[in-house]
Amino acid sequence: MNPLTTPTTAPSWQLALNPFGKLVLTRANGDCFEGVEPVRAFPVQSPDNGIALVSLDGKEVAWIDSLAELPTDQRLLIENELASREFIPVIRTIVGVTSFSSPCTWTVETDRGRTEFVLRGDEDIRRVGTGGGLLVADAHGIQYQVRDHLALDAHSRKILDRFL
Repeated sequence: MNPLTTPTTAPSWQLALNPFGKLVLTRANGDCFEGVEPVRAFPVQSPDNGIALVSLDGKEVAWIDSLAELPTDQRLLIENELASREFIPVIRTIVGVTSFSSPCTWTVETDRGRTEFVLRGDEDIRRVGTGGGLLVADAHGIQYQVRDHLALDAHSRKILDRFL
């Protein structure tokens, strides 16, 4: 057994999918919560740690310190639910911008392919964490992540530096 994939303690609850594809949490005492949703406490800085399972009325019904501690079937249910509603493309290269003043259109290569978006203002680029990470919000509210702006290629860094 691999100690990294074996749960250290079994959760006091069980997750399953109902016939409608919604998560159902059942506690050891029999309490059942239909339609729970996983919510990351730190979606960018620590996406696999600190996850709340929230009921339909917005109350936390379970807390997960680390996804790695869960049995594989439970972890996969949560990861699939998160993946179905999270959309944060990672910018790998900044191909170009239409102008160095805002608003302007950026052309970027992401982990999901090439795209263009409109940056309304410099304030739509936020630093996150201590590792050079950035979040860039486009005019439609879509967030793009730069994991480490110092690790980008020279051309991308030169463009980005004009906005930081």
